[in-house]
Amino acid sequence: MGNKSKKSDPKKAEISTDTLGDDKYKVSSFKDLNSENLRLVILNNRYAQLLILLVAIGFALRFYNLGFNSIWLDEGTTFGYAKMGFVEIWNAVIAEFHPPLFYWLEHMMNVFGDSEFVLRFIPALFGVLAIPVFYLIGSEVVNRDVGIITALLVTFSPFQIYYSQDARAYTMILLFFSISLLAYIYALKTREMKWWIIFGIASAIAFWAHYYTIIGTGVIVLHAIVTNYRELLKNTPFRKGFLVSIILFVILSIPLLLLIYERYLELSASAPTYGVLGPQLITSSIISFSGFEWWSGVLFAVLFIIGVLYLYKKSVSYMALVVGLLLIPLIFSVILSAKITMNPRYLIFLLPVFYLGIASAYMPVKELIKNDKFIYAFMAVLVLVNIPFMATYYTSYTKNDWRGFSGQLGNVTEAGDVIVVLPGYMTQPLDYYYSNETDGTIELLASSGEELEAIYSEYPDRTLFFVVTGDINAKNPEGDAVEWLNDNTGYMGQNMGIYLFAIVPQE
Repeated sequence: MGNKSKKSDPKKAEISTDTLGDDKYKVSSFKDLNSENLRLVILNNRYAQLLILLVAIGFALRFYNLGFNSIWLDEGTTFGYAKMGFVEIWNAVIAEFHPPLFYWLEHMMNVFGDSEFVLRFIPALFGVLAIPVFYLIGSEVVNRDVGIITALLVTFSPFQIYYSQDARAYTMILLFFSISLLAYIYALKTREMKWWIIFGIASAIAFWAHYYTIIGTGVIVLHAIVTNYRELLKNTPFRKGFLVSIILFVILSIPLLLLIYERYLELSASAPTYGVLGPQLITSSIISFSGFEWWSGVLFAVLFIIGVLYLYKKSVSYMALVVGLLLIPLIFSVILSAKITMNPRYLIFLLPVFYLGIASAYMPVKELIKNDKFIYAFMAVLVLVNIPFMATYYTSYTKNDWRGFSGQLGNVTEAGDVIVVLPGYMTQPLDYYYSNETDGTIELLASSGEELEAIYSEYPDRTLFFVVTGDINAKNPEGDAVEWLNDNTGYMGQNMGIYLFAIVPQE
């Protein structure tokens, strides 16, 4: 390491001992993966038992009622891409700010159908698989107590559960970025080439899931350079492994690296009209990561600070990794939000270090309490924080009810009627449930007052229905579309955030 002090060196730092058991039964290598040893581990290792329990709970929380919510706009986009072939997907997404890997996986799921459950299966699975990875991260940086608390935090995380039940790439981002972070931590400790290779591959996969993960990967690379610059100046195993990981990442990511700057220029050509922008992005992200409540955000922020102070006393290198990997992407995102739209979900890859910092707060508190059973009380409090979310999440819609709205629309329309969707891209969730061909209606798209006037002029003797969501304000910031609707249509009703207006010709 660049700093020779013991507390800054992950290879040398002995942070703390575990409190729930010894190492008599464990899995340390592939040779331990035999039926007898696994049986003994499950029967006798308290950490293994707790982790299995958390994975089982995590599975239930992510797969229960997986098809309950209707498909929303972004999931409608996923559905559209999944229906294309591999080459078609590539040709379509190169014009967007989303890489194709997740859509390719969803395309392969078509063999099982196109229900909401099937569309969300992969995100839910990735959400579950992240749980043991979080455990390993916490265990390696501090100890198994912190590992199991870190795993518990992601198991019951409302933010992670929500996006595990969303047919988008966010839990894929989280899983593979977490694997890359874990591999980097192993590489710091062992200097073994295999971990550098895994780091390079996992980082590339995360990048193929979402471009924004390159920010997190860049922070890890920066940490490696700053904290190990002396080894990088010499012909050491660390330098060889580090260079191999960078080369591997670049080779695997070349097709996307050639596109990312062009995509950025297109997205930043005009100021963003939606999303979470400016400094508000930081508070919004912390609150989202903490269960969508301001008070839980304050609690988790305080625990994170306590955990970081503990890490500082034990390992400056790990403290720098945790703080840098949280703050640098947040600050960079605030700056970038002046150019392109931002949202806390784009920063989901920050969860491992955020939850690790919170879990690390257990250590100094335990030293004050001096009771090995305190870990159960600490975990219970972290679970209780999420009760408000759990109380309503599985029984109340959290996304616009396009399923119900489509049925209602079919009941009020007749053959020959015209349905105008505003903004036009809202046909993606609408058409997942509603078929204008079956209903005998004409479906048109509009996003401005001028387009609405043209449609009205073309169909003056037809009944026109206008399906509108609040997204029209982002698509048409001038406001002339809403003004035209107010001046020319009658309000028919709404289903959650979906509004229906109509023009009925005079007889």
